Amino acid sequence: MNKNKSLIKILSTILLCCISINVLAGSKIAILEFELKDLTLKPRIPAEIKRTASIKPLLEAELKTANYELININSKDQKTANGGVGYLFDHHDIAAKLGKHVGVDYVLVGRLHKPSFLFSYLMGHLIRVNDAKLIGNYNSEAKGPNIKLTVKTVQSLAVKIDKTLDNNYTPPPPKNKSYE
Repeated sequence: MNKNKSLIKILSTILLCCISINVLAGSKIAILEFELKDLTLKPRIPAEIKRTASIKPLLEAELKTANYELININSKDQKTANGGVGYLFDHHDIAAKLGKHVGVDYVLVGRLHKPSFLFSYLMGHLIRVNDAKLIGNYNSEAKGPNIKLTVKTVQSLAVKIDKTLDNNYTPPPPKNKSYE
C-alpha cells in the first residue's frame, strides 16, 4: 500500500510539473517578414529596405522577453504564398495556412507604411491560426528613420500584441540622458 502512495505522489508531482511548464510557456507566434509600402517620391531607398528588414528580428527579441515561443516561417514559403504587395496582409486565410504548416497559434503579418519622409507607420495584423480570424489590427507611428525611434516603435507594437494575447511583456525603461 505504501508503494502505491509513493507512486501516486511521484506521478502527481510529474503531472504538476508538466502542467506548470505548459502554463509558463507562451503562445507560439510566427512573425512574417515585414514588407515596405513606400509612397514617397524616392521609394525603396537602401536605408528604408534595411530598416524594414530590421523590424522582424527586433520584434522577435522583444516578444521573447515575455516568454512567447517564436517559430520561423521559411522566407521562401512566405514568398510563394504572397500574391503581391499587401496580399498576405489582406488575406488572413493564406497567412493562417502558413502558420498551420509550422504549428503556431498566431501569425503576425507586418508592414512598414511610409507615406512621407517625416513619418511612417508600423502596421501589424495578428491572425489566430485555428480559425484564420484577425484578432489584432495594430498601428504604431514612427517619426523619422532613426534606428532608436524604430526600436521604440517596435516596442510599442510588442505592447499592443501582448495586450491581445498573454499580457506578459514589459518594455524596457527609457534610458536616462546625461546632459553634461
